[in-house]
This record gives sequence, structure tokens and C-alpha cells, in this order.
Amino acid sequence: MDQPTTTTPSKVHPGSGRRKAPRFPKGRVLDDIDLEEIRVILGDTPRNRDLLIEYLHLVQDKKGFLPAGLLHALAEEMRIPMSEVYETASFYAHFDIVHDDQVPPPETTVRVCDSLSCMLKGADTLMSALERSSPLNVRIIRAPCMGRCDQAPVCEVGHHHVDNAAVDSVLSTIASGTRDPIIPDYENLEARLASTGYNILRSCIEGGRSRDEVIAALSDGGLRGLGGAGFPTGRKWDLVRSQPGPRMMAVNADEGEPGTFKDRHYLEREPHAFLEGMLIAAWAVEAEAIYIYLRDEYPAVYKILLKEISALRTAGLTNHTKVHLRRGAGAYICGEESAMIESIEGKRGLPRHRPPYVAQAGIFDRPTLVNNVETLIWVPKILEKGADWFASHGVRGSKGLRSYSVSGRVKNPGVKLAPAGTTARELLINYCDGMSDGHAFKAYLPGGASGGILPESLADLPLDFGTLEEHGCFVGSHAVIFLSDQDDMKDVALNLMKFFEDESCGQCTPCRQGTEKAIALMAEPKWDMETLNDLANVMADASICGLGQAAPNPLLSVMKYFPGDL
Repeated sequence: MDQPTTTTPSKVHPGSGRRKAPRFPKGRVLDDIDLEEIRVILGDTPRNRDLLIEYLHLVQDKKGFLPAGLLHALAEEMRIPMSEVYETASFYAHFDIVHDDQVPPPETTVRVCDSLSCMLKGADTLMSALERSSPLNVRIIRAPCMGRCDQAPVCEVGHHHVDNAAVDSVLSTIASGTRDPIIPDYENLEARLASTGYNILRSCIEGGRSRDEVIAALSDGGLRGLGGAGFPTGRKWDLVRSQPGPRMMAVNADEGEPGTFKDRHYLEREPHAFLEGMLIAAWAVEAEAIYIYLRDEYPAVYKILLKEISALRTAGLTNHTKVHLRRGAGAYICGEESAMIESIEGKRGLPRHRPPYVAQAGIFDRPTLVNNVETLIWVPKILEKGADWFASHGVRGSKGLRSYSVSGRVKNPGVKLAPAGTTARELLINYCDGMSDGHAFKAYLPGGASGGILPESLADLPLDFGTLEEHGCFVGSHAVIFLSDQDDMKDVALNLMKFFEDESCGQCTPCRQGTEKAIALMAEPKWDMETLNDLANVMADASICGLGQAAPNPLLSVMKYFPGDL
């Protein structure tokens, strides 16, 4: 891989330091001491433009923040304009730019997740209590979803997550000095090879299977993109393969949708199920390089992948391609595939206008295959057991298995492996042991923050692609959040809209201004329904990417299905 090994802090909201307009140095003269220090930090790594974000991580990990002098030195060392360094560093939530006349942030930062699942479990109360109780040299800030919704509420002390957090457990962690992530027990390469691991990849590389045969099996099995869009996987591979080479591959491991944590679940347990599927995909489309884009909120996964990818290389299992591991830096928008590619190239994560599509012009303008983690996990299993095996698991006309991330007001949250087409009521009763004590089922989010909200009366709809659109919702990444009679739907919708406002990249006016205006209107005691409807329509019709287009979904759902809460 082409980057050094580091871990990084986690995501914060704009109100706590995100995307504040940087104060550009006036006539700054490059300091030779800063230049020497940046050379020591970078070592003998290549000064490639696409590694800018990795090098910003290196500086912040070393210093605890980004000193303006070192940013100037980094621009000089990489031979790029200082404005490019500043505009990139200021775009991402996890980078703290500090100028000469500013006080650096405290050595310890505690991030309190305030996304919906954590809000339901008392994140606001926890935040207030920590602000009153924490030591003076500790910074307490809000953060968006950390991908641990089944353990809500969640805090992160440095790089160490505190699940089911309470004031005492967080203060105890602060006092202990623990700041590193916990590396869970997982299946490493040695254990994987001791079973049947990588036999499918070897059969592909050694000529036991043709590319056409592999792609056909995925199509016949009904495998679809499980990151949210649901595009048929075999068809996507065929489209990329039909483009002139050289071709690239990107893995979207930036599951930032509130309520979604299935990719982390698998990456922390069986990373080689994913890695083998990824290497098969690269072989199938003849991708000369793979870029894994991992969200920065998963420091334990980052360490696992660094170790296991190195082991794969040593074992000779990556000879047909090159594998690069890249981290995000706190930007939900980078889950959008073209914004992700911009970030992989070391730039701000601004979605691209299309066409051309990334299958035609993606990473470095080359045809690029983009797949989600869970999609790739199923590839070797389908090839081993057959297309009919996978397709036969679906119910109500759907094909395959799905990993549902379930959180909220349920007794037993977590990742639930169930047939495609399973209903919310079946998930609740058969997989989650029902609602939490004292709570009655009122509503559910079928597809995370952007998938809308449905009432309990519509809980018998199959949760799969194309089944919920007529009700103004969609299943997306299969993140299901259950709500109860104790939840105010106005508060739920406002929490979700604040998330979208924080995470808007700001590139297009309908999303940038629309989310801000919607929050102001939704905070009023009585909603102006006509104005909110007009605003929602403009955002949905005119926003550049899916963030702005889907942001009004929770708002529209509440107005349609829960007028009593208004």
C-alpha cells in the first residue's frame, strides 16, 4: 500500500469545528523548521497529489491538530498550491486547522454521537452531563453516526469507543488514559486458509472459471449492490469490463448512513470474506488497482485491514492487482460514489456532475468498478454454493439474503441476516424479540436517515428494492430503526434534517440552503406545511446528488403519516 499506518480521530459537526472558513495566512513566509519537520513526518513516502488526505492524517496524528506552518510546508513539499491544501483540510470534519495565534485543541477529545439511535437512548442528556463533569483539559463535542447504533448511546474517547455509554464509564475511560481502539477477535488469513478460504479466487486466477461464467452466476443469483442503490452486480461488472482499459476498482466502505453498521460488523469479524470477494471482482473486470475507502470512524477496522492486506500480499494472493487502503476524514457525502472518488484522489468530497458515470470515468478518469462491502462478501459464497442457493433464500418475490442493521426501541438490536423481502414486523418479532419494555411499536425507518419513515400500519411491506417507493420511502442500505409511542416524530424529523444540514457538501444551493431553511421552519411550534412542501420539492428535484434529493424524505413522511404529532 502507498500510505503509512496511522489511526485517526472521529467525525464532528460543523458547529463544533467542521468546515469553518479557514483564516488564510497573510503573506506567510515558509519556515525552514516547518519544512524539515514535514519531511521527517512524511519520510520516504511518495509525494503524490492523491495522498494529500493521508498526509493530513499523518500531521494531525503527530501533532494532535494541523498547524498552519506545517500545512504551508506540506504544500511546498508536494508542489501544490497552498490553497488546495487549505480547501481540502477545511472540508473534512476530522481535521483541526490551528493558526499561530490560536490555542490548539485539548489533548483529549470526547465525541458524543447524536444521531437518531443514540438520541433515542439519551445522547443529549449524556452530552450535557459530560460537559459539566469532564476534566478541564478534555474537549466534549457532538458527532454524527459512528456506525455502532446497536450499542447506543456511543462515545469515542480519542480512538477508543465506549459503547452503551454512561457518564461514569466515559469518565473512567478518560481517567484510564485509554485512547486506542479495541481490536476484536477476528478470522485472520492463517485461519481463513486453514478452511476453504481463497479457493474460489485461486480457481479464477488459475483458469478454473471464466470471467463470463463468474459474472453470469452473480446475475442468475440476483446479487445487487447492497450499499443503497441496489444495482444488479453482474450487470455492473459487465458494464465496467466492456470499457477500454486500464480499469480501476473502488470499494465503498464509508457506511455513514445513520442506522447502518453491517459493514463494520463483518469487517471486524471475517474481513477475508470481503477481501476474497474484492480480489475476485478485480480479476473479473481486470482492474489494475483497488482503492478501499474506509470511513475514519472505524479505526479498529483500519488496523485489521492494514495487517491482513499485507499478509495477502506476502501470500501472493494480490499479484493480479494492487491494493490501496485510504481513509476518509469525516464526511458523509463521501459515501456518494463520485464524491468518494474525489476524496480518493486527495480532494474535497464534492459529487461530480454526470455523465460521464464512474463506470466510464472514475478514479483518475479511468473506468472504475464501485462495490459495497456486503455485496463483495456474497461473491465467493455464491460462486461456491451456486446461484440457485443464493436466489432461493428470498421471499415475496425477492432473491437472496440481506444483512439488516436494526436499532432503536427493540430488545435485541444488531445485524440480522434474513431473507430479502423480510418485513419490519418479522424483523421485530422473529429477530429482535419485540419492542423494548414499556414501548409500543409506532413507526420505523426502513432505510436509515434518508429512507423516510413509515407507520406501524405499514410494517408488513417487504423490505427490498422497489417495494417502498410508492409509499415515499426506500430500503437503501437496509438500516431499520424502530420508534415507539414515546417518540415525538417532529423531534425525529428535526434530528435527521440537522444531520443532512451538517453533512451537505455545500456545492449546490437547493441542498445547502434548503436543509438550513427546513431546520428553521421545523423548529417552529407549528409547521408551515405549504412552505415545507414547496421547499422539499425543490430540494428533491434540483439537488445535484442523493443527499439533497433524499433529505426531505423524513419531513414528508411525518407530514403524510403522522399529522397527529404536528
